[in-house]
Amino acid sequence: MVVEAHSGKVLIANNSTVKRPVASLTKIATAVLVTDWAEAAGVDVAKREVVVPPAVVALPGPNPMALVPGERMLMIEALSSAVLGSDNAAALTLADHVGREFLRRKGRQGDPIREFVDEMNQLAKALEMRKTTFRNPHGLELPDQVGVSTAADIAKLSVYAMRRPGFTFISRQKERLITVKGLEQPRSFNVKNTNELVSETIIGLKTGTTRAAGQCLSLSVERPPLIRPKPDGSKGVTPRRLIVVLLNSPDRFARARALIPQGWGIYDRWVSAGAPVENAKREILHVPNPR
Repeated sequence: MVVEAHSGKVLIANNSTVKRPVASLTKIATAVLVTDWAEAAGVDVAKREVVVPPAVVALPGPNPMALVPGERMLMIEALSSAVLGSDNAAALTLADHVGREFLRRKGRQGDPIREFVDEMNQLAKALEMRKTTFRNPHGLELPDQVGVSTAADIAKLSVYAMRRPGFTFISRQKERLITVKGLEQPRSFNVKNTNELVSETIIGLKTGTTRAAGQCLSLSVERPPLIRPKPDGSKGVTPRRLIVVLLNSPDRFARARALIPQGWGIYDRWVSAGAPVENAKREILHVPNPR
């Protein structure tokens, strides 16, 4: 799916409502939920530390920072590793920390990661992502933990994510130096963005790949605002942002490069024609503001 974020105009859609595994695009929801929680709770993610939980030991797949239970890092650095480097252990660490906060504020006992995933699904419900179910905070396809979504639902999540300055700040970086407070001594890692298209105009969002999901990608593409004179002599400013979502693409980056100019071309013709809408339900992607 290709959609203009501010108007919601759907520009290109192909099988956009078919449910599929979405791999690490799941981490968009994880990072958004963490940043929303931090803002609501008055927590500075650049100062709050998170502790690597015991659950990382059982996590399959790469552990790029070789995280072990008990190690610490700043929340902003765990977010950066999860979003830029698609670090599953960092995503799990964030879910454990914020899940414990959810349980504490509710006065309940329980599994903090399960509590966090429940809140991810509440976010999906609030965004009217009707065909989405998250099963974990990282997107790995584990037994009884295969989350699913659609290109249209991921587009909604991406539109919302790019409204959040805390998320945008992270996802647009090409790389970031991250420090982990190890059990013996600190160690540093240069985490590079897995989105090889990130640039001055492509400022997010996330990649994802698993055997079942295939190559997945969600992009946010900025364009200078459209400035037009109004009848009263003032000027109208129309912001422009493209969201491109690809699921199970054989060559996600090449396909995205082709879709960006196609999307803008369709959008420009629509605006030139007066931005007509005949069937809002089909033509406009509605993204609620759950805040």
